[in-house]
Amino acid sequence: MPSETTSPSDSRPERRRNSLLAFLKHLGERWTWQMAWRDSRSSRRRLLLFSTSIVLGIAALVAIGSFGKNMEQAVDEQARALLGADLVLAARQPFSAEEEALIQSLGGAQSRETSFSSMVSFPKSGGTRLVQVRALAGNFPFYGTLETTPAAAAAEFRKSGGALVEEALLLQYNAQVGDPIRLGQLNTRVIGSLQKVPGETVMFSTIAPRVYLAMADLPQTALLREGSLARFKVSFQFGPEIDVPQLVEKIRPRLDKFRMGSETVETRKKNLGRSMENLHNFLNLVAFIALLLGGVGVASAIHVHVKQKLDTVAVLRCLGATVSQTFAIYLLQGMALGWIGAILGGALGLAIQSALPALLADFLPFHVSFHLPWLTVLQSMGLGFLICLLFALLPLLSVRHVSPLAAIRSSYESKPAARRDGALWAAYLAIGAGVLLFSLTHTQRWQHGVGFAVSLLAAFALLAGVARAIIGLVKRFAPRRLPYLARQGLANLHRPNNRTLLLMLSLGLGTFLILTLYLIQNTLLTQLVSDRQSNQGNTVLFDIQPDQKEAVAQLIHSHGLTVLDSAPIVTMRLTSVKGRKVEELLGDKNKTIPNWVLRREYRSTYSGQLRDGELLLAGQWPPAPGLTNGPAPISIEEGIAKELNLTLGDELVFDVQGIPIPTRVAALREVDWRRIQPNFFVVFPPGIIDDAPAFSVLVTKVSSPEQSAALQRAIGQKFPNISTIDLSLILQTLDAVLDKVAFVVRFMALFTVVTGLIVLVGAILTG
Repeated sequence: MPSETTSPSDSRPERRRNSLLAFLKHLGERWTWQMAWRDSRSSRRRLLLFSTSIVLGIAALVAIGSFGKNMEQAVDEQARALLGADLVLAARQPFSAEEEALIQSLGGAQSRETSFSSMVSFPKSGGTRLVQVRALAGNFPFYGTLETTPAAAAAEFRKSGGALVEEALLLQYNAQVGDPIRLGQLNTRVIGSLQKVPGETVMFSTIAPRVYLAMADLPQTALLREGSLARFKVSFQFGPEIDVPQLVEKIRPRLDKFRMGSETVETRKKNLGRSMENLHNFLNLVAFIALLLGGVGVASAIHVHVKQKLDTVAVLRCLGATVSQTFAIYLLQGMALGWIGAILGGALGLAIQSALPALLADFLPFHVSFHLPWLTVLQSMGLGFLICLLFALLPLLSVRHVSPLAAIRSSYESKPAARRDGALWAAYLAIGAGVLLFSLTHTQRWQHGVGFAVSLLAAFALLAGVARAIIGLVKRFAPRRLPYLARQGLANLHRPNNRTLLLMLSLGLGTFLILTLYLIQNTLLTQLVSDRQSNQGNTVLFDIQPDQKEAVAQLIHSHGLTVLDSAPIVTMRLTSVKGRKVEELLGDKNKTIPNWVLRREYRSTYSGQLRDGELLLAGQWPPAPGLTNGPAPISIEEGIAKELNLTLGDELVFDVQGIPIPTRVAALREVDWRRIQPNFFVVFPPGIIDDAPAFSVLVTKVSSPEQSAALQRAIGQKFPNISTIDLSLILQTLDAVLDKVAFVVRFMALFTVVTGLIVLVGAILTG
């Protein structure tokens, strides 16, 4: 049997280098492999059980990793069809003459779209529903298709009229192709069921059902008036000789001047890639927790295995085996666990990945085909093997300290490992570095990655601390009058080689994940209705024209309801901030103000008092009479004030229907956006914008679905331009969306829970 010797004069670094070389040499010897195989006979079933815990973690990583690569490939292949055009320009107002001149100068094939929210009525069932109306002119989409039933309906509605209606909406109101519908003053019929729109998900249709019209039919609806909330788009198809990104950069100054948004195939691809990456990274972190938990299970199995093999190790040492030889034998067994886990996990992960596209279909605006990304699969398997090996090293390193005397003197205790065992600390550091590196590579900001790693460490430390506390309390204060079985069960919590710490880690992390997902879903829903008083509204009517306000209020009263709140809304845009033009700020690459804050259309109001749910943070509102000289005093919501870097006294200029109005920040407000009432970023005092074109919003409270349906029918028949939002329906829709999201995440969290159960079963068997 080979042996290793060192000279007394060898330095410590030299001895370490010689030991490492000897260990690597022994690791490849046939004798070491034979001994590792023979020695594992009595423990193979138990070790294989714990290898399944690492299998699930690796399977989750392989499934999510390969699915992420397939999503990237799908985005690359379908980016043009996802946008439906080469370039899309959008605005919140009808295009002006200057904007039309810019559009015409770009050339190419063009298509127009006007979209807005309104009520659709189904005369046969009497049902009404808030939908997103889209009027099309031209051949959009230029790439991809509007998928309809029958298929010819996608082209027919542009030529002969009619409407394409979301399939789910038809099912909800028991309608079918050929049935009449009413949009504003337009009576038309359903000529097709809308199945899919390029670049949009099934989940989007759940929140905002779509109805498509021909642009020629839009005037007959009489739904769009001055100040109506709508979005206007023009889509372009260019020849291959046009460099679209370069074209957009060329006209960027004019787009910023006109406050027109732009989207190209490249930007759509980037945005989709970012959102898909967020989902991919989150699921990867959940899978990684399952992998770490599997590593804990492997460490526990190896710990028990090594404890049972101490006599064998001592005998081998007596027979002349060196420290590196004995360590190599048991390290090979730990590596075998990793190999088995990686192979089985890779196979299971690929099987799961083939099912993920169907599971996530509602959240993806494109079709994901199954491809085999070998590099990603091998990387995930390699990471799983490395984690398994590192966790196995923690108990295996104790093999180095077994003395030959333990074989001939049963009372002999090996010298405990030194507290400064470099190899042990190196293993701990490698695990910590691996967790940190994985976290950093799967989060967008390094702060989030560090936070995840530290939080995970804190969770492990907290669970370990609780386990230690339980052990100490049971050991000291366990009642002696309990039945025998109860005393024995409690005693097992603190006896040598107990599994209390392992069970707390496995069950605690699994419970933590599931409970966290439940609380997130519950919080998102309850925040919308929390702190609601009995007199708070649940139904909102908007887009009410000035000459309709009194009649709408009377109609609400006729249904036995009360107008709980109302507010006029005036649309406006920023033209300058603290003396700097918005166009100048948009072109400043060093600015700290987001573009959306500068480009957005502000829907403001005027009021002489704070509204319910608002809190004055600074300044005075309404302003004192002496403060109304000069620029108009306004109240700004604190969040938008931070985005614009505003404080009291700063000046802004708003463009209100072509008229510039200088303003000055006189007050900062905190707004409770959860309250069902009109809330605003900007509030003017009365007397400044009262005569500007405006529409109103009214809030009421219905007591039943029947009362809500009756009100919506009456409003739709008498005032077709007015839209009604039933909060209860919104909450039901949101709940359905969150249920689907939670199911996907729970599916991944299940890997952690099952891993914890496997570790639990294994701990009981090894105990």
